[in-house]
Amino acid sequence: MKYTYLLLNVLSLSIPLLYSFHPKMKLIRWWKPIVIALSITAVYYLIWDVIFTKYGFWGFNDAYLTGIRILRLPVEEWLFFWFIPYPSLFIYFSLQYFKPEWVLSEKITQYLSSLIIFATAVTVIFFFNRWYTLVNSLTVIAVLTYASRSKVHLLQRFYLAFIIVLIPFTLVNGALTGMFTEEPVVWYNNMENMGIRFISIPLEDFGYAFSMLLLSLILIDNQVKIQWKNNPKQ
Repeated sequence: MKYTYLLLNVLSLSIPLLYSFHPKMKLIRWWKPIVIALSITAVYYLIWDVIFTKYGFWGFNDAYLTGIRILRLPVEEWLFFWFIPYPSLFIYFSLQYFKPEWVLSEKITQYLSSLIIFATAVTVIFFFNRWYTLVNSLTVIAVLTYASRSKVHLLQRFYLAFIIVLIPFTLVNGALTGMFTEEPVVWYNNMENMGIRFISIPLEDFGYAFSMLLLSLILIDNQVKIQWKNNPKQ
């Protein structure tokens, strides 16, 4: 169905956006810094999205697209960078509001960060000639290194939130990579990635989501410190 990718975008955004108007939480009040952060993040990821599409590192199945393209990318792919990260940010801020006590200790947080950075650096060494793996890994290292030095308070909750995010992420990304369809909406050239998949999802996509969401959170935090003064738990 040619509206598959578009519907995935819209359905992913719809419920979190609706609940952003919740009378207690009202995440929508922070719409401006969130949109700015998502837009800046989108610019970075769209640059290599356009380049990777041009050189065939990945591509899109026209059978599941409306047919509208901008710089070789389907319009659905452009929408992805606003429609998909927002629900994940909603999960993070929902945890911050409803479960403020759900934070890791600074020691555990720094240990996890060091472990991820080390593992990702090893990946770069062994797969430096695979473009998706290389660029994706270097991005994870750069964003996480900055966060571990300047934004530990974000990471203390982000690691827990990301575990929850992995559930809808797997469903949506799985739908895009052929988990539920005969052919994938988005295909990948395995010569430019590690060739390791979780069900139908390239392993790199998990790092992609990790760095994209963390970068968005950093950019939001640089603009405004979101706090919930009306939350009796804080």
